[in-house]
Amino acid sequence: MVKKDAVVSLSYTLTNADGEELDKSSADKPFAYLHGNKQIVPGLENALEGLAVGDKKEVTVPPAEGYGEFVAGLKMDIERTNFPKDIEIQPGMQFSADVNGNNQVFTVTGLEGGKVQVDGNHPLAGQTLHFDVEVVEVREATAEEMQHGHVHGPGGHQH
Repeated sequence: MVKKDAVVSLSYTLTNADGEELDKSSADKPFAYLHGNKQIVPGLENALEGLAVGDKKEVTVPPAEGYGEFVAGLKMDIERTNFPKDIEIQPGMQFSADVNGNNQVFTVTGLEGGKVQVDGNHPLAGQTLHFDVEVVEVREATAEEMQHGHVHGPGGHQH
C-alpha cells in the first residue's frame, strides 16, 4: 500500500488542460519516488495515499497543489553587468539567487541589449495538471534510501 516512506513506482501520463502530453513514464520504465517526502507535487502525492499495486487513478492537480501559481514578479530583466563577464549567457541557462531568504532558480529566457531576461517560475506554474497513473510497485524503502532521502536502483537515483 502507498504510505509514507514507501518506494512507489508509477507509470503515468501527464497532460495539461488542453490535453497536450507533457510527460510520461511506462510500466516497463516506471518513475520511482519516496512517498511522503515531497518528491512529487503535493496534489498527486495526496491522491496516491492508500493505493495498492495495480490501482489506476486519474488525478487533476490545481496550480496551488502542483507547481504553484504563475508569479509575474519572477519575470524580470537584469543588467548583464550583474553576471560574471567570463560566462556566456544563453537562453535556457539556469542559475539560483537568494530571494527574500529563499533559494530561487531562474531560467534565462532571452537577451536584449544589455539586459538578461529571466523567469523564476517553474515552466508548469499556473497550469492545472492531469495525471493518469497506475501503481506498478510499492516496497519498503531501504535504510540507505531513507538516510539519503531518495530511491536507489531501477527507476530511481543511482550513485
